[in-house]
Amino acid sequence: MNAHASTARAEPARAIHIGEHLREWRQRRHLSQLDLAVDAEISARHLSFVETGRSAPSRDMVLKLAERLDVPLRERNVLLVAAGFAPAFPQRSLDDPALKSAREAINLVLRAHEPNPALAYDRHWNLVSANRMVAPLLEGVPQRLLGQPFNILRLAFHPEGLAPRTVNLPEWAAHLLERLHRQCEATADPELIRLYQDLKSYPIPARSAPIAPDNNVAIPFKLRHNGEVLSFISTTMVFGTPVDITLQELALETFFPADDLTAQRMRQMAASMK
Repeated sequence: MNAHASTARAEPARAIHIGEHLREWRQRRHLSQLDLAVDAEISARHLSFVETGRSAPSRDMVLKLAERLDVPLRERNVLLVAAGFAPAFPQRSLDDPALKSAREAINLVLRAHEPNPALAYDRHWNLVSANRMVAPLLEGVPQRLLGQPFNILRLAFHPEGLAPRTVNLPEWAAHLLERLHRQCEATADPELIRLYQDLKSYPIPARSAPIAPDNNVAIPFKLRHNGEVLSFISTTMVFGTPVDITLQELALETFFPADDLTAQRMRQMAASMK
């Protein structure tokens, strides 16, 4: 290793000024300085000074701009620290007593959704919790793919996971990739971006044509199970007014039968588990 390379690695990363952070988020949201200034009820000149470092924003202004830019809570803390203020939003474990009511709400939704499958996952699509109807649908999947952290999207795309069992794999995989891409655009999360690139490298057949608005009300998830095809439509739920990072980044995915056969089979599975 040469001396120059060694010195370069030893140098600390350059601290990013609050103005640079704000400009990046503004551009990510496709807003002009005037658009954001009007929305935040400040002058475009003042916003320009903040972005270039000629003016230091107050704590309230940082939070107001972050709210107008729909910056995730985790990144709002980054903005505050870059401006010289303490983080405002806590990040607790789900086991924390302060999140007891949220934890109970999650468990209630998961249990109440039986006999249909439902699960909760974090911002990187790692499984947090699931009801008992998920496990039967994963029978035969190698245990090494179900270890912690259990990434839902990797399992869906993996050739030893659910991919070979997904009857409409091109459409379902394209749907998941589109969702993940929107999430990457909204959060700029490096780990999500890496996950997106990894999933694109899996050998998934390309969708032959745009989704046609035929008899389906939504893109179904069609899974081959015990020689039959189970078909589900899904909904995603998030907490409406979170001020905790962990809570904001949790999502619940609930699956509903898309046909009578699936509804009947899920009821039979649930009855056999009693």
